[in-house]
Amino acid sequence: MTPQKKRSVARTLGRVGLGLALVFAGVSHLTFARDDFKAQVPGFAKELAPQGEDQVVLASGVAEIALGLSFLVLPKQKEAVGNVAAVFFSAIFPGNVSQWVNRRSAFGLDTDGKRFARLFFQPGLVALALWSTRTPR
Repeated sequence: MTPQKKRSVARTLGRVGLGLALVFAGVSHLTFARDDFKAQVPGFAKELAPQGEDQVVLASGVAEIALGLSFLVLPKQKEAVGNVAAVFFSAIFPGNVSQWVNRRSAFGLDTDGKRFARLFFQPGLVALALWSTRTPR
């Protein structure tokens, strides 16, 4: 296998893996992890949503499912999907900051150190969304 083909396979696996992870995360927003996700909703978002944090969690779950499915079923639009995902991951970053600043425990993030460390995963998701949807040179 050529180095270019290996990069292409790696990017495809990254894109499919990210798509599956987003679908799983979105379903968890709507079902078993709904309360944990409420811990990440920043105050300003609660105020913007008429039904508060629950509405934010549900809407972001639906968005994650749609985005995840887009990674899986729209390979010809993969670059656009990657761009949208990068913007989405950036847009939800304040929720992670809010969880850390307000010391809200959820998803096993029960110390300031764990919540702070979580902040560094978001740029990785942005990078993965962009990298996995680009054609290797």
